[in-house]
Amino acid sequence: MSAQTLEFVVGAEKNLRELLLDSDVLPLLKGALQAGAGGARVVDEEGEELWGETDGGGRGELLARLPLYLEGEPVARLELFGSPAERDRLVPLASLLGVALDTVLRNNLKRVLTTEIHTSVVNSSHEELMRINSELAAGEARYRELAENLELRVKERSAELKRAQALMLQQEKMAAVGQLAAGVAHEINNPLGFITSNLHTLQKYAARCCAMLQFYREHVRVDPPARLVENAELKWRELKLPQVLSDIGDLMAESLAGAERVSRIVADLKGFSHVDEAGEVEVDLNQELERTLGVLSHQISGRAEVVKELQPLPPVNCQGQLPGQIFLNLIQNALTHAGAAPRITLSSCFDGERIRIGIADNGPGVPAGLRGQIFEPFFTTLPVGSGTGMGLAVVWEAVLKLKGTIAVADAPGGGADFIITIPAAKEGDRHLAEPVPKE
Repeated sequence: MSAQTLEFVVGAEKNLRELLLDSDVLPLLKGALQAGAGGARVVDEEGEELWGETDGGGRGELLARLPLYLEGEPVARLELFGSPAERDRLVPLASLLGVALDTVLRNNLKRVLTTEIHTSVVNSSHEELMRINSELAAGEARYRELAENLELRVKERSAELKRAQALMLQQEKMAAVGQLAAGVAHEINNPLGFITSNLHTLQKYAARCCAMLQFYREHVRVDPPARLVENAELKWRELKLPQVLSDIGDLMAESLAGAERVSRIVADLKGFSHVDEAGEVEVDLNQELERTLGVLSHQISGRAEVVKELQPLPPVNCQGQLPGQIFLNLIQNALTHAGAAPRITLSSCFDGERIRIGIADNGPGVPAGLRGQIFEPFFTTLPVGSGTGMGLAVVWEAVLKLKGTIAVADAPGGGADFIITIPAAKEGDRHLAEPVPKE
């Protein structure tokens, strides 16, 4: 440790009173008196007495004056008094007393310096620790504030993501409804087209029949019966009434069949949407599969083969539209990925506790590495712009609302097999649904 550093650490210079106590000096001065001195004292540079002892018989003459040094500088003097006859003995005593005081002074100076250094180091360490503690506390406050802000921002972003996901799910449902409506409109337009055409034809046929009746009414009064029969026959052939009469029956039957077809489509659509049902109702999942096939008939008919392996199922208590959302998206997914000649296998069974629904296709299947992602929102394997990636997310959400599970596996012979497991209704409410006839 350098002198400069020591000065800085110890601080201000010390005076003699700060380094020597009465208990350090006075015993030594009294000892001098006991050794024969008449008086002994310590005075400062100005001659003012700092400590002193005098014999009762008087101090006598000044026999010795010795300087006392502090850090190399004279700061006081030791003066010893006595009888001149005792000079030879008292002067060495003065030297010995000076050495003793100097030793005590040095030791005390070292003790004070050590104490001050230690105190300074302790204070410095304490201040450093307090400064570090203050910085750590400020840092902790900043990190706590950042953590709170980060948590708040994460919550805000999560809420925004949930809102966006809910909006996309709703848009996906609306898109499905739009596609469904377009398909149903197509299915209804076909029978309505030929019903309208038949009615126009029937209108023409009715006009001809009316013309024939008007002919009879006008000629029956003026023409003799023989001539009337001849003219009526000519008019009959002119109006082509034989063909008209033979065609009327077919037109009526075809129109009635078309009207019944429209009625079935409307009934399937109404049953699929469960528009008249509020809250949870008992639902037959086999019937829901049939209704879904009915509303998708415009996509399936003439294009895909549907194989049904349906077994009687107990009812499920749920919101009526949920099974339709599941089956509609899975069958449309199968039609999308199964290629040019789709074959869709629908299966159902009941093991006494849970209902198992399988929807399998003959497409390329789902790679094992993607099976954990296909139910995530916005995930799609289709080219950009070809799919929203929300169809299977809608399925996942609907299955969760049914308190069920869904998984995908390899279908027998290749393709994807989506397996849905749903708990059946409670035992007290359970009854087997009517078997669904196979096509």
